[in-house]
Amino acid sequence: MTLHPAVQMPLLAVVGVLLSVVLRPVEPRGLSDADWLGLPGLALALFAIAYWMLPRSLDSALADPGAEFTKFLSVPLLIGLPLASSWRRLPALGRGLVLAHFVSLLGTLGGLYLGTRIRLCAYYRLDQQTVTGWSLIAIAATLILSSFLAAFLGWLRLEPRPTRASTTRLFNGTNVHG
Repeated sequence: MTLHPAVQMPLLAVVGVLLSVVLRPVEPRGLSDADWLGLPGLALALFAIAYWMLPRSLDSALADPGAEFTKFLSVPLLIGLPLASSWRRLPALGRGLVLAHFVSLLGTLGGLYLGTRIRLCAYYRLDQQTVTGWSLIAIAATLILSSFLAAFLGWLRLEPRPTRASTTRLFNGTNVHG
């Protein structure tokens, strides 16, 4: 069960991201204009993510070949592609909010899998559900830690390090900018 939401779905989304990279040079201008600040593409991706995180959706993908085919089409096209296309249009605050939403979604789903004593997915055992819950919480914690590290290291690089020439001019009394 852990492989389904923690490995297969992200890999399918990566296919959509790679598709976005390939299609970026031929993206119609009207599409980029319609995706104002990346919000419409982001909303589409978040709704698709929320749908595929439902235990019922996982069950239907295992039971019905049509739903499995839909998953293999919709995750790259409705999650990976619009998320990658919209991500570069989002301001930094929007990216942070999306990341916070996604981490809380993973943590909530992991907590749901851990907190219930009934099987949420009909095709998986209760012990598999527990392992999946811990895996989703570990992924959420890793995303939080890596985003804090990226923000902290990015913050440290905001001020350029002085070069030897600029410090020499500074100590000689000459103007650094001139």
